[in-house]
Amino acid sequence: MIAGLLIFAASVLSLRLGVSVAIFEMLLGLAAGAAGLKPEPWMTYVAGFGGIVLTFLAGAEVDYKLLKDNFRSAGILSFFSFLAPFAAGYLFCRYAAHWPLKASLVAAVALSETSLAVVYSVLTETGLSRTRTGKVLMACTFLTNTLTALALSAAFLRPNLYTLLFLAVSGGFLAFAGRFSLGVLRHPALAGKVIEPEIKYIFFVLLAFVYLAALGSSQAMLPAFLFGLVMARHFKKGRATAPVKARLRTVSYAFITPFFFLVAGMKVSPGALLGSFALFAGLFAAKQLAKLAGVYFLAGRYFPENRGYFTLLMSTGLTFGLMAALFGLEGGFLDGAQYSVLTSVLMASAVIPTFIAQKWFPPAADEDLA
Repeated sequence: MIAGLLIFAASVLSLRLGVSVAIFEMLLGLAAGAAGLKPEPWMTYVAGFGGIVLTFLAGAEVDYKLLKDNFRSAGILSFFSFLAPFAAGYLFCRYAAHWPLKASLVAAVALSETSLAVVYSVLTETGLSRTRTGKVLMACTFLTNTLTALALSAAFLRPNLYTLLFLAVSGGFLAFAGRFSLGVLRHPALAGKVIEPEIKYIFFVLLAFVYLAALGSSQAMLPAFLFGLVMARHFKKGRATAPVKARLRTVSYAFITPFFFLVAGMKVSPGALLGSFALFAGLFAAKQLAKLAGVYFLAGRYFPENRGYFTLLMSTGLTFGLMAALFGLEGGFLDGAQYSVLTSVLMASAVIPTFIAQKWFPPAADEDLA
């Protein structure tokens, strides 16, 4: 009941104040956690799935041709967007905070990301996901997170037979997903059914990715995004497929994705944060200044009309950073205090740059590509 109230209240505040609903869901989750409330296990599971659904939806918004045409500039920008905060985070944690080597590496990975969930939510709510700026921004976000995922895998994950199974099944499915999925979406027996078989098919594929990734000690983010990228071309083709994405977005935003942001806030320990405020401030400054150095000047070269907006949204963190922090906690590389500080930095980097970008750096008028 309380979770439902908080989710509804976040929507009302978002409409009243004109700020992304994801921000209020995180802040209200933080308030609930400070009041002593803890997420139920089912909420944590739904939250994890919500992050994967947001990743898929972000992939479904990317224009493949636009990504191909801008791959060089987006790739260079994304590389420095990853490298600068990774290096800054590691150096700060290792030599200023005196964290152990593996804890410093976990923090560096977590701080290097750009949140797909936050960027996608903001662009969708503001209508910018249909523009060139929005589509290139999501492409840069994806490329940055791909490097983040590879860094985590290279530093910690030990491949096993299930990892090979995950890669083989995911790669094989994605190779044929375009033709097979189009057959599902356009099947005349499925059109207009209230049981929504098309959405259930997409959820099944995403859950399969999550299950196989867990077996293989990997992450489902990359195949989920690529699946969305494959489906993006189908969602644009005619009346039979275009409405599916709209219905999927409605279902996801109404119930699934709010738990991702709400639970992220509830997991923060205010007591641990208050006791380490100097560390929190230092980590937050390291991430934001490094992102500024890595993104702002290149964004000014490739996307001069919107470089402030670009830089601020590329400075957000949450989605994969939370996955990396949780991996560090469960693997014994981070203690509870380190996890709380790192999670709080990710939350702050999701809220503060997004708020500034929406209020003071709105993007210039752009071509609608939808």
